[in-house]
Formats: sequence, C-alpha cells, structure tokens
Amino acid sequence: MFFEDLSQRGIDDDVLARLLTFPNVLVTAHQGFLTREALHAIALTTLNNALQWQRGDCAENCLTG
Repeated sequence: MFFEDLSQRGIDDDVLARLLTFPNVLVTAHQGFLTREALHAIALTTLNNALQWQRGDCAENCLTG
C-alpha cells in the first residue's frame, strides 16, 4: 500500500481512505522495529525459538502447548 504509486488506481481499503480525508491524520509506516536493540531482540527470539523447536520443546513465547 505504501510502496507503490496508487494515484491512478485509488485505495481499496475503506477505513484507510476515510482516515486520509481528515486534516488531523498523518499515516506513516510502522518502523518501531527498526532499531539496533529491537533487531537484536528479534534475532535472539528467533534463534531461541529455533533451538527450542529443534530440541522438541515448546518455545518460551509459544501460544499453544
């Protein structure tokens, strides 16, 4: 939605289209993950999940037992 030119086609998402009509709304891409600390935490979580899966364990952040 944000990485292509939709000026000819328009926006198919009704909620987003309505939000964009308000002068006090600014729509930005979510970039909260893009810090050194966040990327490090994501990498550690991913590697720990893979190791726990390899051992046959349920990951610490597993939603199902």
